[in-house]
Parts: sequence; C-alpha cells; structure tokens
Amino acid sequence: MDVNQSLALLAGLSPAQFMRRHWQKKPLLVRQAVPGFRPVLSRAELFKLAAGEQVESRLIVQQAKGWRMKQGPFAPRSLPPLSQKAWTLLVQGVDLHDAGAYALLQQFRFVPDARLDDLMISFATAGGGVGPHFDSYDVFLLQASGRRRWKIGRQKDLTLQEGVPLKILQNFEPEQEFVLEAGDMLYLPPRYAHDGVAEAAVAGDGKAADCMTYSIGFRAPGRGELAAELLQRLAEFSEDGEEEGTPAARRGAKAPDMYRDPGQDATATPAALPADLAAFAVQAVQDALKDPLALGCALGEYMTEPKPSVWFDEAAGEWDDPAARAGRAGIQLDARTRMMYDADHVFINGESYRAKGADATLMRRLADSRGLAPQELRKAGASAMALLADWHDAGWLRQAPPESS
Repeated sequence: MDVNQSLALLAGLSPAQFMRRHWQKKPLLVRQAVPGFRPVLSRAELFKLAAGEQVESRLIVQQAKGWRMKQGPFAPRSLPPLSQKAWTLLVQGVDLHDAGAYALLQQFRFVPDARLDDLMISFATAGGGVGPHFDSYDVFLLQASGRRRWKIGRQKDLTLQEGVPLKILQNFEPEQEFVLEAGDMLYLPPRYAHDGVAEAAVAGDGKAADCMTYSIGFRAPGRGELAAELLQRLAEFSEDGEEEGTPAARRGAKAPDMYRDPGQDATATPAALPADLAAFAVQAVQDALKDPLALGCALGEYMTEPKPSVWFDEAAGEWDDPAARAGRAGIQLDARTRMMYDADHVFINGESYRAKGADATLMRRLADSRGLAPQELRKAGASAMALLADWHDAGWLRQAPPESS
C-alpha cells in the first residue's frame, strides 16, 4: 500500500496524513468513504453466520424494563421478529468467515497488523443500539446499509450505569451528531464516547432498508496484561531451555537455577518472607528481561496467538511441492492466520522462527502481502519450502492451483 496516496476511504487524506492528524487524536467523518457500497453479507447470511458455534455473537434488546443481552450462537428463529423495534445483533470476527469482509479489512492495513483486530457487523431494527459508551481502542464505523444516527463527545464523566449487562455511560453529553447512510464512515479515537441508534430507512426498491454497521476495531493490550503475558512466556522459555528448538535452547541456556539458602538460620517468624528469596525473585525477573531476542520472541508469539474461538481445518489437498519449486503455484495465507515479524524472527499463529537472509526477506513479504506469487516462490530455499509445506498441512495457508507450463 502506498501510504502517501490520497484515499476516498479517508476523505481524500493519504494514510500518512490520516495517521498524523487523526489517529488517536480526533474523529473524522467521511461521506461516501466507499461510494456505492453494498453489504458483503445479506441479512439472511448474517443470521446464518450468527448460528455457528465458531462465531462470537451477541443479542442486545432494549425494553421498557431495561437492557437485556444474550450470548450466541443463535438459531435464526430464536431472534426477535423484524417488526420488533430496538434490538441489535452483533457478530464478531466476520472477516474470519467471509471473503468479502476479509477483503474489506485489508483496506485498513495502513495500521500495523499488531493493532488491527477484526470486523464486526451490527444489525439493528429501528431504535436499536448498544447505548452511549466508549471503547478503549480506535474504531472505524462504516455504514453498510440503512441509516444510523451517531452522537459523539469527549466524555469526561466516565461513570457507568449500574445493574445493566452493558457498559453504558450514566451521564452522556454529546457534542456532535451525524446521520450515516450506506458508504459513510466515522472514525473515533479511543475513549471517545458515542451512541449509535438505527433509524428507519427505505431502500432504492421502496422496501425497508436493513441498518447494518461494520465496525473495524483495533486491539490495544493493557500494560499489565502485556507484562503478565510476556513474563509468563519468558519463564516458559527458561524452563524449556534444554528443549531443542526453543528460544532458550537457541541461546545456549542452561537448566534453570533453583533458589538455595544454605545460610538460612532457624526462624521464630516462619510466616515472614525471606529477604534473600525476594532478592532472588527480583534477579530472576531482571535476568528474564535482559535478552532482547527472547523478549521480542515472546511479544511476537503473543501478538499472533489466534483467538480461543479460532481453529484451523487440515488442508483439503496435498502440498504440490514440484509446482511450488518450479514457480507454477502461488500461496495465500488463510484469513484466520496472524503473521508478523521483527528484525530477527517470523511469527505465525503463536509460533516463532529465527529468520535471516533471503528466506527471511521472502517470509516478510508473505506476511506483508498475505500471499506470494509463483515467481516469488522460486526464490525460496529448501528450508523455507519445507516450512511452507508444514503451514499448508496445518491449514494456515493454501496453495493456488498450479499454472499450466
């Protein structure tokens, strides 16, 4: 992607300009961000998706007595009737299950993959919404069909309503109001309060238009969450140091040192933590953080770890090694695959590999482009081809049909 090219998606701004002016700073309203946009899924297809066991979905209903939320999956007949007002179906991670949603998400890869999360679809009947709230992450709100009225504001009072299943602001004070129609989009930085309510609308054929909003969300790990996860992984690296292929083994690590206290005196206060043990713990943490390769490895594995609801099917066909080596077949990463890299490693679906030389360049190209053309595969060495074959068998990538010679 040329980050200096102006995009209708960003109101004529280039990705570089958008990131400087708006990202994590201020909202951006884009009229006709995607001109002539049509939903990637029909209402019936979305409802069918919400019935799947592998799909995360929620039903939110606003009633006179208050809010009600239920977790999916939902059989289509278990959803409220379309004539009932003020209910919303949220379907998470649609990009993992639909090629059109996946392709749409790729348009937002001017933000690092480590931050890009997923595409959620919100279907709502008139009056439907999830209440005034704020997110801890950036979000693009693309109206796919119908109309939704948005009220937004820089909320200072973040007090939440009590006794409701949603995180709804108690004292929402909107500053701006917009009505979004199909193709319009609104970007909001983290913690920018917003409230979107579906409005009745008529489609071009004279029939009622479904209100569907696509939320392109981003992940933002908390400092505590990240520290806990990395320390746990670093500890596991140390424990597995003798095991061939682990980061610790590649660094020539020895078996972990155990705490010893040959000078410990008899104590009349057995419940008191020994100062030497506390010092040993501090040193253990400091030692774990000393190795930048190990720390980078832990971070990359964590950021590419698939979500718990994601699993991969084994490859439908066999890896055609001769075609790949001859440059007659390309490859494409599966939509569910998370692949990233740093200066020393390639990370894919929670696993890490040391990478250098021409093969490292090729793997980084695969991560950035989400695929490799046949002519690019000709440059792969034997070890890289073997690794790609393993990833193919695990269902992490697919091989294109060989081109005729």
